Amino acid sequence: MRLHRLTVTAFGPFGGTQTVDFDELSSAGLFLLHGPTGAGKTSVLDAVCYALYGSVPGARQGGGQGTALRSDHAAPMTRTEVTLDLTVAGRRLEVTRQPPWERPKKRGTGTTLDKAQTWLRAYDATAGAWKDLSRSHQEIGEEITQLLGMSREQFCQVVLLPQGDFARFLRADAEARGKLLGRLFDTRRFADVEKRLAERRRTTEARVREGDAELLADAHRMQQAAGDAMALPELAPGEPGLAEAVLSAAAVARSTVREQLTVTACTLTAAESAQAAAGRVLDEARELARLQRRHAQARERAAALEQGAEAYREALALMERARKAEAVAPALDLREAAEAEHRRAAAAQERARALLPETFADAGAAGLAAAARRAAEELGGLDSARRAERRLAELLDERTGLDRQDRADADLLQDAEGWLDGWEERRTALQAGVDSAQQAAALAEQLAVRREPAQQRLRAARLRDRLAEDTDRAAERARAARDETLRAKQHWLELKEQRLNGIAAELAAHLADGEPCAVCGATEHPAPARKDAGHVDREAEERALTAYQRADEQRADAERRLGDARQALAAATAEAGDTPTDRLAEEAEELEERYARARGAAADLHAAQERLRQAGQEHERRLAARQETAVRTASRIAHRERLDRERALLEEELERARGSLDSVAARAAQLERRTALLTDAADAARVADDTAQRLKDADARLADAAFRAGFETPQAAAAALLDRAAHRELQHRLDAWQHEEAAVRAVLAEAETAAAAGEPQADPDAAQRAADEAARRLRDAASAHDAAQRRCADLDRLSARAAASVRRLAPLREEYDRVARMAGLAAGTSADNERRMRLESYVLAARLEQVAAAATVRLRRMSSGRYTLVHSDDRTGRGRSGLGLHVVDAWTGRERDTATLSGGETFFASLALALGLADVVTDEAGGVRLDTLFIDEGFGSLDDQTLDEVLDVLDSLRERDRSVGIVSHVADLRRRVHAQLEVVKGRSGSALRLRGAG
Repeated sequence: MRLHRLTVTAFGPFGGTQTVDFDELSSAGLFLLHGPTGAGKTSVLDAVCYALYGSVPGARQGGGQGTALRSDHAAPMTRTEVTLDLTVAGRRLEVTRQPPWERPKKRGTGTTLDKAQTWLRAYDATAGAWKDLSRSHQEIGEEITQLLGMSREQFCQVVLLPQGDFARFLRADAEARGKLLGRLFDTRRFADVEKRLAERRRTTEARVREGDAELLADAHRMQQAAGDAMALPELAPGEPGLAEAVLSAAAVARSTVREQLTVTACTLTAAESAQAAAGRVLDEARELARLQRRHAQARERAAALEQGAEAYREALALMERARKAEAVAPALDLREAAEAEHRRAAAAQERARALLPETFADAGAAGLAAAARRAAEELGGLDSARRAERRLAELLDERTGLDRQDRADADLLQDAEGWLDGWEERRTALQAGVDSAQQAAALAEQLAVRREPAQQRLRAARLRDRLAEDTDRAAERARAARDETLRAKQHWLELKEQRLNGIAAELAAHLADGEPCAVCGATEHPAPARKDAGHVDREAEERALTAYQRADEQRADAERRLGDARQALAAATAEAGDTPTDRLAEEAEELEERYARARGAAADLHAAQERLRQAGQEHERRLAARQETAVRTASRIAHRERLDRERALLEEELERARGSLDSVAARAAQLERRTALLTDAADAARVADDTAQRLKDADARLADAAFRAGFETPQAAAAALLDRAAHRELQHRLDAWQHEEAAVRAVLAEAETAAAAGEPQADPDAAQRAADEAARRLRDAASAHDAAQRRCADLDRLSARAAASVRRLAPLREEYDRVARMAGLAAGTSADNERRMRLESYVLAARLEQVAAAATVRLRRMSSGRYTLVHSDDRTGRGRSGLGLHVVDAWTGRERDTATLSGGETFFASLALALGLADVVTDEAGGVRLDTLFIDEGFGSLDDQTLDEVLDVLDSLRERDRSVGIVSHVADLRRRVHAQLEVVKGRSGSALRLRGAG
């Protein structure tokens, strides 16, 4: 890679456009980049890095690539731009980058943000012109990285050699060296291998522990099932031998529980035999006790029968008399029935005679019947008169109905005449209502079209007023933000100028005796600058810059909000016009009121039309009703005359039939009652005579039946009779006594019962207690046997489950052992890794060994053959080995740590290390040739002889057309190196000057 030309505009401290011709500088092979502190020497290197990678090295990246890289000295309309012309991999390329920036708007106030832009061009030697390749950030970044073969971090370490970093690298411990080498050689894949192995080890270990935990849980279940027959192994999940210990304990427990099962089976058999024998003894005792109780109860029942024998004989005699009296019972029943019937007939006769006049008190049944026939014949002659009386009542009701119809028709006719008299006025009024509603409907349609535009204009006017207020407030805030931005910028520039004036005192504050100066490199500081009372430090300047940037952001936001408010106000004004809002509101309200009134009037159109239609129908109905009323009135007059003639004839006939009573019905009712009373009295007299004769006949038959049955009088026979309940109760007593006597004789005749009575008294309670005890022993034995069977089954099941778990975990345990060994080796924690070197450290150690060998070639020349850099993989203290770096002193023949080198020795050792590292990284990147290198600071710590030797080494880098740029403050280098690029700083920004080249 060779740099040809660098052009920067508004970048870093450079307010304008500055150009560096590296071809002219590189013609001498060695050139010097110098200038006062803060002038922008490092910014030149930052520009090269930014052109290639789109960012600057390390901490100088800032918060954002736009505002952090732009020069504060640049004009507002000047855009930041970096252009680099270089040759890489045999191709001539030009890279141009413009970071994002906020520029003033071309129209109006405020700023707008322009996006970052990138161009990549290639030089076509045949055509003699540049050819565009790409404008994509991503494509250009990938192309440059692929051509260089290095990342930005590698480029900054290989091409832009930072000596301070390599001096720290020499003195650093193994961990710090590992971080730097890891970034340069990108050994993250080896660290990822270590992490992957560690993760696999943790994963497999967790799975093994989980499986062991399940196995231990099964072991606890087996211990619970086996009781005291199993002891658990005292091992934790994951420990070796856990599976074998659990399986061994399970086998012992199964053997012990099977022995217990055999013992309980024998015990159960013995208990079953004992329980059967006790049951037989209990049955025999219960049977003997039952027979003895049966014999005793039979003796007691026989004694009770002897005591009740007399009562049995009396009941037997009473039953015999009752059987004889049953032969007289029909005659008794017949006589009682005849007597009851005669009493009822006599009472009925008395009640019937009491209702008759006294003239019929002594009349017999025949006389009463003849009087009833005469009254019935007189009643039959009144039928015609009753029909005439009913017809007369109907005529009166019909005449009353005709009168009622006359009155109703008169009222209807009067109402119709009155309604028809005002018909014309009513029809005219209803038609006027219909016409008015139709006109209101047409007006409502016209007003509805105007409503929405009026409301839309009113809303726009209100929005216009509100946006006008918002615009005024936004304008006030924008003016205040601009004033605040100007004040903040002026304050920041003043503080920056004060800090630049006192920068020497700020640098002197970090000086220490024996330590090289960061500016000139001297280790002695006779008269360092002192801070005055008003000194401004870096933090104060940065706070002022932050305040200015924050104020500028607030200003831009306020101006953007003001522009938005003005655009919205213009749109609202265009829609609403200039008419005041109050006037538009009044017009809209008046329009709404007119629309509401018209719509309300139009809403009555259908009702008005319906009222007119109904009125027409009512007019026709009233005319028809008036005509029908006249017809009905004429018809009723003729009907009324016919009714009057028929009424006169009926009244004459009824007057003859009523006699002295008020009506024919009263006369007929009188005759009907008399006929009924006489008929009832005649019937009652005949029934009383018949029942008296039947009672006399019943008395004669009863006396004859009692004599034949052996009773002296009918009353004695009646006394001997028993009713059905008494007869049933007496028969039940006789049957019970006979049944009990037979049962007692049968029990006393049983041979088995008599034999049991001769035996000693039985004791079933004692036999029951013995049987209960035998049953309890049987239950205990059966429970113990069942428990032993369950333990055997549970242990067999759990043992099979544990064995399956052990078989399932066996491959996982083998995998865990293999992964754990590999993870331990890669992490340097395994006993097999004697040097405790991690895998990444091992790879980096090989790279460091190559770097040390490449650096030694130049270090020996710089130190006149005294020093040699060697790699050491010895352990330091309790740490790990692999990244040690020692120096071999040829004068003493001893190997010592690089931290013991002096300041000058440290510089050229770190320089040699940086150059060696550049060679190794270049080879690692695919052998990309690096024709331009930069070395930053550190030369002030060398004496004249060493400086000459270092410059000779650097001058030798010009072989094969390579150029080296030195960045330094050392004044002596200005005499030794003729080609120089000077950075001159000023209040309007820094500038670049080329001296002694060509």
